Amino acid sequence: MKTKLTILCENSVGRATGVVGEHGFACLIETAAGNVLFDTGQGMGICGNADAMGKDLASLRSIAISHGHYDHTGGLPQVLRRTGPIPVYGHPGIFAARTWSDGQSTRYIGMRHRREYLESLGARFQLVREPVEISPGIHLTGEIPRTNGFERPDPNMTLHPDDGCAVCPDPVADDLSLVVDSPKGLILVLGCAHAGMINIFNHVLQTFGRDRIYAVIGGTHLGFSRPAQFNETLRAIDRYGIDRLGVSHCTGQDKAAILHARLGERFFFGCVGAELEG
Repeated sequence: MKTKLTILCENSVGRATGVVGEHGFACLIETAAGNVLFDTGQGMGICGNADAMGKDLASLRSIAISHGHYDHTGGLPQVLRRTGPIPVYGHPGIFAARTWSDGQSTRYIGMRHRREYLESLGARFQLVREPVEISPGIHLTGEIPRTNGFERPDPNMTLHPDDGCAVCPDPVADDLSLVVDSPKGLILVLGCAHAGMINIFNHVLQTFGRDRIYAVIGGTHLGFSRPAQFNETLRAIDRYGIDRLGVSHCTGQDKAAILHARLGERFFFGCVGAELEG
């Protein structure tokens, strides 16, 4: 069996198969050694989309969470009802209380379900800060070192510490990505890339001792990037020999259009139903 990645949740729909779009992300990774789900979207589309595309969520070997935002974790209860007890990997910070504010309005953007509730449905949380293999050939990156000065945290995102301290900026330190070591090379799956794509590229290549990445799929957060960051990211895509780039979710339509024009056949839209084989 070839390794296959399928987008189950995303902002847009690319297949006329009875699926729906939602602001969020989820990707199914199918391998001969077992299936892994990376993120769960908001929860409105995950099960229906999986059913419409003939994907059996009950067959999952494990679940991984990229970070603790509602649009990546909201579907956990629905998935857990399909799987029963199952390892759920993520960073210890995924349960942090977090908000987004533009100075005029504030809204909660953290996980909408308590840990105890999710555990009652079968979540067996494995919370890690270091790289870890969660299934044969499938790895979580662990925390991403922030080593450059231009991939900066979103200033509108804030943390509300439990100890009553003042609200502080949220660096989204829990931002993890997933790496599939496929026959074609490394496939990098991004949830939102809050850590910065170049920081993530560098960390993955150093961790795995490689000099190139075959494919990248998922949310890039480039929709919020400044020109210097976006231009440097374009150069990094070429520098690291990325053959396939499938952007999703927080990339933004404008930036996705530029990437499409720049990369041509190397580019695809990572919408609901998009597939990538490794």
